[in-house]
Amino acid sequence: MIRPPARQLLSYLAPYGPHVSNLTLALRDVVLEEAPQAIESISKGYALAIGYSFTGKPLKDGFCHIVTYSTHVNLGFNRGVLLPDPNEILVGKGKSIRHITIRNESELERPFVRRYLQAAIDQIGGPPRLAVGPSPALKRRSLKRR
Repeated sequence: MIRPPARQLLSYLAPYGPHVSNLTLALRDVVLEEAPQAIESISKGYALAIGYSFTGKPLKDGFCHIVTYSTHVNLGFNRGVLLPDPNEILVGKGKSIRHITIRNESELERPFVRRYLQAAIDQIGGPPRLAVGPSPALKRRSLKRR
């Protein structure tokens, strides 16, 4: 497990059967392996949803989401309609969201799952870059003071 799930997530998963709960957590691990810096946003409505972004704004800046149902889990892509899908794996009829339905953990091993995740991350510009050293502007200011 990449990082432990929040207590809230575990609480929301409690009413689901063990198969679906474990499937949700396994898919969560796959997402976090591909995007370790991702911020999770958890919501519970008619289904449990976990949105992923690098800003904490899953609707505006999200790249994917997991939705847990009673018998399966969907890996959704917020801008899925724009993702290359030559084998027509993605499903959905909405304006922008497309998803992959996952019914068993063995389906997470299919290589295209990670390819779609990477494409969705690339689509939003990837995770934020960590600055190394002072910014150029800060360097200029400190040189002027000498």
